[in-house]
Amino acid sequence: MGRAIVRDPAAFLLDEPLSNLDAKLRLQVRGELADLQRRLNATMVYVTHDQVEAMTLGDRVALLRRGVVQQVATPKTLYLSPANIFVAGFIGSPAMNFFPAKVENGRVRLPMVEYDLPEHIRPRARALESANVTAGIRPEHFEDVALVGAAKRAEGIGFKAKIDRLEWLGSELFVYFLVTRQGAREGASTGLRAVASELREAGVREEQEELTVARIDPASDVAEGDDAEFWIDTNRVYYFDADTGENLLHIEDEMTDAEQRETGHVDREETTTRTQTSQ
Repeated sequence: MGRAIVRDPAAFLLDEPLSNLDAKLRLQVRGELADLQRRLNATMVYVTHDQVEAMTLGDRVALLRRGVVQQVATPKTLYLSPANIFVAGFIGSPAMNFFPAKVENGRVRLPMVEYDLPEHIRPRARALESANVTAGIRPEHFEDVALVGAAKRAEGIGFKAKIDRLEWLGSELFVYFLVTRQGAREGASTGLRAVASELREAGVREEQEELTVARIDPASDVAEGDDAEFWIDTNRVYYFDADTGENLLHIEDEMTDAEQRETGHVDREETTTRTQTSQ
């Protein structure tokens, strides 16, 4: 880095520079790189397989799947509004849970529960009802029903499931339970299995696809083997076309005119090189 800085380059190209460091040193150097970029006011293209590095260092992130750009956006937009099921499954740890879904007459049917579409989604219900839908729910959008207040409980739906195992980390509790994912068409399920396989190769998905993971309040009293009751925030459910993988309700983040010129009117290769952080 020092040898590069003295040459006053137009851009720095970094290819997984922290991959051989231990966890503590990686965290320290990551912070120093971020501070260096701010002080130099330099463009840095940073290639990494570590989503934490991408999300913490990048002003904009280009997420690639087998060499093809899937989405270019701010880290927040990638997380809150993923363009497709691959982006949704890649960003976030633990990974998003996926379920076959049926949307009909304003109601959503998942393998473990049914509920009415939230008010803000109903105007777009036709797009959901005409598609073969896969629903995505992030682990943090589940909760132990006993810890959800009455007012908030009305914004979601509850269901029961048998707990397979727990991972208590002090500040958070991961709960794994079984939900049978049946009901998707064979062609669509084949495509989803391919995506799941790629996510496993990238180290962001477990082999046990049938297990659902919930990140709940560590104050919960649930135990392994319990038939526990969980709550889903139905306002936070994602809906994907199971055949194409596209997010059926995707809304691009608002960009300034300058950003649109940089990302909207250049080809994909140029977009990638102009991105602050490249995944």
